[in-house]
Amino acid sequence: MPEHDRPHVLMMSEITVDGKLTLKRGASSKILMKYMAPETELLLHQTRAEYDAIMVGANTIRIDNSFLTVRLVEGKSPLRVIPSSRADIPPDANVLGPDARTVIAVSEAAPAENVARLRESGVDVVVAGEKEVDLPELMGILKRDYGVDRMMIEGGPTLNWAMLNHRLVDEIRLIHLPFIVGGADTPSLVGGMHIETEEEMFRLSLKRHFMCGSNLVTEWDVLYQPGN
Repeated sequence: MPEHDRPHVLMMSEITVDGKLTLKRGASSKILMKYMAPETELLLHQTRAEYDAIMVGANTIRIDNSFLTVRLVEGKSPLRVIPSSRADIPPDANVLGPDARTVIAVSEAAPAENVARLRESGVDVVVAGEKEVDLPELMGILKRDYGVDRMMIEGGPTLNWAMLNHRLVDEIRLIHLPFIVGGADTPSLVGGMHIETEEEMFRLSLKRHFMCGSNLVTEWDVLYQPGN
């Protein structure tokens, strides 16, 4: 999908030295985030304030129940975007609250009662895709109908993989935490299917690195190869 037809996308995440997002499968990423330096926490909220929208996956909402708002700096909270193929966002999810505008993207297969409950909560529900949320279609909707030019994702491994696989991520910003947590099934930055050849690897170009408080931050451009 041409970039001019969709938002420019930044993937931003904190990761351990061994590339993990959490202590173990099912654990909230907030456990590790509390070890970020205060300066890095400010950077995260400054970044949110600079972007038109922020997207996380439905599973992240179920585990972390984040607000996804700007709190530590001055600035407007971005549009919150949650892909949820079956529209099964928990009714007590903080993103359903009035703190910022929210778009829940669902598939045509989402149960009608789930969609009705979400609409009653006051969020926008958009349909993109038959059985699963069609991410390229959703990106087009966000650009066309919501004026989203720049979007950041703070996703888990499933969403991060899907966005990269559809060639929808332009930049990656990583906050490196000085820990190793291990675990064969501990969620890492990108999940998805195993690749078969080195041609399928996503290639990156390091464009900047700096210390933010006690945390190393690296910034990368994603270099998509023909056929990947």
